[in-house]
Amino acid sequence: MMKNRILLLAILVIVLPGVTKAQAFKKLSTDLVLVDAPFKQCHASTIVQNNAGELLLACFGGTQEGRDDVSIWITKLNNGKATSVTKVADGVVNDTSRYPAWNPVLFKDKTGTITLFYKVGPNPREWWGMFKTSVDDGKTWSAAVKLPAGILGPIKNKPVQLKNGVILSLSSIEEMGENGRWKVHIERSTDEGKTWANIPVDTAGKLDVIQPSVLTYPGGRLQILCRSRQGKVVQAWSTDGGKTWGKLSATTLLNPNSGTDAVTLKSGRQLIVYNPDVPGKDWFNGRGKLRVAMSTDGQKWTDVAELENGDKEEYSYPAIIQTKDGLIHITYTYDRKNIKHVVLQENSK
Repeated sequence: MMKNRILLLAILVIVLPGVTKAQAFKKLSTDLVLVDAPFKQCHASTIVQNNAGELLLACFGGTQEGRDDVSIWITKLNNGKATSVTKVADGVVNDTSRYPAWNPVLFKDKTGTITLFYKVGPNPREWWGMFKTSVDDGKTWSAAVKLPAGILGPIKNKPVQLKNGVILSLSSIEEMGENGRWKVHIERSTDEGKTWANIPVDTAGKLDVIQPSVLTYPGGRLQILCRSRQGKVVQAWSTDGGKTWGKLSATTLLNPNSGTDAVTLKSGRQLIVYNPDVPGKDWFNGRGKLRVAMSTDGQKWTDVAELENGDKEEYSYPAIIQTKDGLIHITYTYDRKNIKHVVLQENSK
């Protein structure tokens, strides 16, 4: 009997590696956000905490991704549920021309201004960057402004404002054609977003990457983590605050050609939300499982939370932030029918 118990414990240690570390995070709540939404499908959620401590969530919604009725919708969360859902931006160009809107990104800078970045255009290879701003915690928004030529804004994940005030907007392009490359770059602003400089990342590299997020480390070191076509989350490092970047390389994290998001916690821990699978025949394959992994050095990652364990469903395009109270908020696409909101609590080290 004793031998059987020892064998069982050994099996558990093998099957459940990192279970002790997983206890560092506790799941507090899980909610489907939208009730009676005014659109059939939704995707690409983004979340921010305003100056009043409220959570604002945006996503794009319409009949189907890529249709010209797809617009950007925004809501305030109340106990994990959406209050009234309001259309805040669309792709109307003029009386006879309209395109779909894509990939909203909410960002609050150190002045308290909230910027809503989004894209407009026929597809991700031909879209252009737009933005609106709010100075009253998201109650009202400015007129839409088109970003300068060559500047797309954050493609999927939130910008980061460094301690010196520099804003790093995480961007990428998808080239036209069957053999078109995917390339990430950083759009860097030193004047609160009034102007932007385009910072390339490993333009000679062979990896196809888009939709980066950025993590911060002591000594001004930065790490970007990117979606790729090569079956792994891909990284690059900067040692000068994002002015220049090293070569792209694969991490140990799987990636089925699906978006991720990451955040640096106040404790110094790093978290990434990702789909732990490899690419399939179609672009949407491998999005049924969704996990959170943790690292302290950006090199060794350990799964610490399982958000979804599906098969053919789509749980994808996560967004993750840490609020003033230390709680971790994650939103993601729930099978294109809804947005799910999960709250994690970080336990002490």
